[in-house]
Amino acid sequence: MRKKYLFIAVICCIGLLNLHAQKEIPKGYSNGKIMLADSTLITGYIKENMRSNSSVSIITGEAGKKKNYNGSELMSADIDSARFICIKGDFFKIVCYGDISFLQKESDASAKPVYNGTEALFINGTEGKINDYFFYDRKQQQLKLLTKKNRDEVINGSFMNCTAAISKARETGDDLSQLGLAVEIYNNRNVK
Repeated sequence: MRKKYLFIAVICCIGLLNLHAQKEIPKGYSNGKIMLADSTLITGYIKENMRSNSSVSIITGEAGKKKNYNGSELMSADIDSARFICIKGDFFKIVCYGDISFLQKESDASAKPVYNGTEALFINGTEGKINDYFFYDRKQQQLKLLTKKNRDEVINGSFMNCTAAISKARETGDDLSQLGLAVEIYNNRNVK
């Protein structure tokens, strides 16, 4: 009789351990969601491979089904608290979001082939290199690379008629990473 109760106790413990193990986040993954190019939203555990091969892996469902997506198959990705937008196959981290978004490049898809059936095509990707900063005008869907040389031209063209944003941008000097503050001022200009 004791063996029977011991056997039942062991089976219950194994069941509880399996239940606990299924709820743990797999190593190297984080909670997140992706939006496919057709606007389908998928949630699960995401591992980002943006810098190495311009892609993310996602594990979904109880069965733990894993699938890889490259930047040209996605519109966006949210991984933990970080948000990314995909443009021409490249991933960009959203530093500041609004009419003008301030982005930082996270991948380089220019040398990555995309297959149309059996034919390999190479996407041009976007200009710039990983860690470069960009302004993105959502209405015009225009991406502008920020460099120290074109900084003033891009700022004046993007922040038209917003002297507070232009002034803040000039205060940042050569530190392009601080331009997010000026973008926030521009995006909040009409908020009361």
